[in-house]
Amino acid sequence: MKTLTHQLALYATYHRDRRNVATHFAGIPMIVLAIMILLGRPVLGVAPAWFAVLFAAQFYLRLDLRWGLLMSALFALAGWLGVTLAVHAYWAGPALFVGGWALQFLGHVYEGKKPAFLDDLRGLLIGPLFVVVELLFLVGFERELQDELRR
Repeated sequence: MKTLTHQLALYATYHRDRRNVATHFAGIPMIVLAIMILLGRPVLGVAPAWFAVLFAAQFYLRLDLRWGLLMSALFALAGWLGVTLAVHAYWAGPALFVGGWALQFLGHVYEGKKPAFLDDLRGLLIGPLFVVVELLFLVGFERELQDELRR
């Protein structure tokens, strides 16, 4: 597996336009939550959403322990919220999924480039990490990582 810095730097090459990054701030969380809602109804006593959480957690933890712990916690929160909403508002899953992808593709119209996952499916998991990292950059954290990615 490529390093955290390499994965983020590669993903960032598809996301230089600030409007594209802005659409991702909303679109990616919408898609993650939508998937958790759509997988949130129990099958044989357990919601498949929890398997998605475990899959994502193992990916992030193998990539980087510190970031993996943060992303695992965020995915666990999304899983819990998705399972809860699957019972009370299952309709939100398809709506968030379509809306999230619409924002993603709008962002890539601004960017003038195709989405990163079309070249590497890992981009589907790097996207949520990218949003978290970019958000931390915006509020002044992780300057060292930000400088390393700029290089």
